[in-house]
Amino acid sequence: MSPEALAKLSEAQQEFFVTTPVWATAAFAIAVNAGALGSLFLLLRKSWAVPMLAVSLAAIIVQDIDAYLLRDAYGILGINSIIIPSMVLIIGVAVLLYSRAVKAKHWLN
Repeated sequence: MSPEALAKLSEAQQEFFVTTPVWATAAFAIAVNAGALGSLFLLLRKSWAVPMLAVSLAAIIVQDIDAYLLRDAYGILGINSIIIPSMVLIIGVAVLLYSRAVKAKHWLN
């Protein structure tokens, strides 16, 4: 987030974003990169898609634990903070289930 965008937020919201722990940021990076790799492997019909997408989903859950259980994102950021993370979680579960299904059908090698 740019300093200009951060300055437009309330003090509590600014503190929420500035004090994000390193491990939560690492979980975000792992979720994005493992998800991208898993999706690429799925397109290439490689069996590595399943473990990569599982790692991505686990990292999504770790990131959400930080935001919603440990730091109360809903209380600080409001209802809008639930919509996108919920969709990310739903899509992560759906893609993992799909990859497991196509692996069971032996479409991945």
